[in-house]
Amino acid sequence: MSRIELKNIDKYYGSNHVLKNLNLTIEDGAFMTLLGPSGCGKTTTLRVLSGLENPQNGVILMNDEKIVDAATEFFTPPDKRKLNLVFQSYALWPHMTVFENVAFGLRIKKLAKEEIKRKVDQALERLQILEYSARYPSELSGGQQQRVAIARAIVSDPELLLMDEPLSNLDAKLRMDMRSEIKRLHMEMGTTVVYVTHDQSEALTMSTHIAVFFNGELKQVDTPINVYTNPANLEVAAFIGTPRTNFVEGRARYEDESLKVDTVIGEYSYKENTFTGEEKRTGEFKVVVGIRPEQITISRIKGEIPPNSIVGEVYSVMPSGSETLVEVNVGDTKILIKLMGLIRLSPGEMVSLGFSPDNFTVYDKDSGRLIKKVDVSDSDIK
Repeated sequence: MSRIELKNIDKYYGSNHVLKNLNLTIEDGAFMTLLGPSGCGKTTTLRVLSGLENPQNGVILMNDEKIVDAATEFFTPPDKRKLNLVFQSYALWPHMTVFENVAFGLRIKKLAKEEIKRKVDQALERLQILEYSARYPSELSGGQQQRVAIARAIVSDPELLLMDEPLSNLDAKLRMDMRSEIKRLHMEMGTTVVYVTHDQSEALTMSTHIAVFFNGELKQVDTPINVYTNPANLEVAAFIGTPRTNFVEGRARYEDESLKVDTVIGEYSYKENTFTGEEKRTGEFKVVVGIRPEQITISRIKGEIPPNSIVGEVYSVMPSGSETLVEVNVGDTKILIKLMGLIRLSPGEMVSLGFSPDNFTVYDKDSGRLIKKVDVSDSDIK
């Protein structure tokens, strides 16, 4: 197992600054997912970790031992870093059987035949493909080929396992199945895993920690629940979550150790224990309130409007079987609501929306930073 530290890593391709002063610690046994849009630097980070690329600046430590020091041009070769990689392409030898593909690295190390067979059979059994050991890659489905690629990566008991979008070539059902398998494998082995994806569902369901990248910069590192519930800034908040987060603009001020927020959907006051530690601004300033679509309730209007509710007009209804997305106009603001099951509403219908203000995040509009967070341990978020 392995603890990784990346310190002040800079990576350039010509004049293109791909990684910008990256500082990231990956704890021993963690499943760290590098998440972000295409071109954000996550795959480059993986390649720098693996030794396939060398940074121009910075230091990398593995278990407190230096494996990269750009200042002295010290770069430990990839084969000495006690790691293995799983790529987006399966990269299997077509002329070798499943057993031979998985055993290839062990034979290079000149292990005894009995030891090779024991290790390969154990890896194939873990991935539930032992019965296919005599088959060739062309005789396997895409999901089975990916299991072979993962078996080959874990057969040598690496301290660090790097995975670069390994499920992107699979269909939706296979991706779901393989997520479960990879998560189970991590729990069984306890190996430190660094996983690259642009798929939020993969990151949120599989990881112990998520590192969110934009334009070569690390924007947030936290547990999946905190990245989802308390995005560190508006950029991360706009990226995380399907469907999108609702953003409602308003004005705010600090008053008597409270944060007073005034928006089109209501006025709210928050205690100091929900603040993030950002420096308090004086006077009134602009804010953006973040509201997850699943944290809003919707009801047909029958008599008096309940507390913490507002009236809106249904703009569109988008059923998708297991859930229904409803867009509602509140003044000039569109609010998106996610409801479980099939909901029968019609455009133009007047409805009331219910909110739990404690589940709102509040951002300083000028800096984009989170200033009021959600207390995950003491909220109704499940």
